[in-house]
Amino acid sequence: MPCEDLHAALADHAARRAHPVAPSRPCTCPVRVLADRPDGTVVRHGHVVVKAHAPDAGPALRTRLTAAASPALAGVVLRPLPGAPARVAGRLLTCWPYGTPVDPAAPGAAPWEETAVLLARLHRTPPSVLGAAPPPARGPEKVERALDRLRNSPLRGAARDAVLAAGTGVPVPTAPGPAVCHGDLHLGQLVRDPEPGRGWVLIDVDDMGLGDPLWDLARPAAWFACGLMAPEDWVRFLAAYREAGGTAAGPPGEEWRQLDSPARALTAQIAAQALVKAERAARPLDEDESAFVDACARMAPLPRGRALDAAT
Repeated sequence: MPCEDLHAALADHAARRAHPVAPSRPCTCPVRVLADRPDGTVVRHGHVVVKAHAPDAGPALRTRLTAAASPALAGVVLRPLPGAPARVAGRLLTCWPYGTPVDPAAPGAAPWEETAVLLARLHRTPPSVLGAAPPPARGPEKVERALDRLRNSPLRGAARDAVLAAGTGVPVPTAPGPAVCHGDLHLGQLVRDPEPGRGWVLIDVDDMGLGDPLWDLARPAAWFACGLMAPEDWVRFLAAYREAGGTAAGPPGEEWRQLDSPARALTAQIAAQALVKAERAARPLDEDESAFVDACARMAPLPRGRALDAAT
């Protein structure tokens, strides 16, 4: 389906969910395309958001939706609106209440501590209370996919070689871990819960599932290591995670014993994604993208014994 037709179908679906009874006067709700990527297209109509998930989404997505709707994750993950997913042009559609996102123009106001508390609560949630056995979290899988896309792209040069070298040999878990993980944490995955009295909640359950909680901490760790997260924010993030009972950071001062390898992997993933996107759009890297590519060029290879230790 052409993207214009998909946008129109999503907008129509959102309008019907927002106005189950036809309004007496023309609707003045804001209608916007919030995201448009191969793995997800999102359209807002007033207080309703509709997402068309990736074409390969199926039973695993339904299980993730069951988990998101569980009372055990109330106030942690945004609850989907009631109703089974619809299907349009082979894509599953889900409906969500609209929540105000983090303001990208105000990085100093980023809710790092609140994010850390949400992660700690998610990681502490027993999988058995979610109503269905969660599938594996897809964070580690996305690392390999990003590196493969770069490896198979027409791009050549020192930047490509540095990113692939940085990602080579970094141990990536292949089996589900013991904790419920988000799987794709970044500040775009937080919104204000529209329920009165609620705070920030996590959104986008497409990668949520059982995994190693270190992988949810790895992206903030990579931002900090690349100079894109202020040291004081990183310190507060870790402190809030530990104080909320988070299970993955380790004792103060020893967090990098566990976080080094996942942070390396996420740095290589983000850099690989940046290079492929920039090449396809025929544009230069932006400042943040360059920071990740430059970090890959500075990385020393993992000692062989250390990589084997981390993988076992």
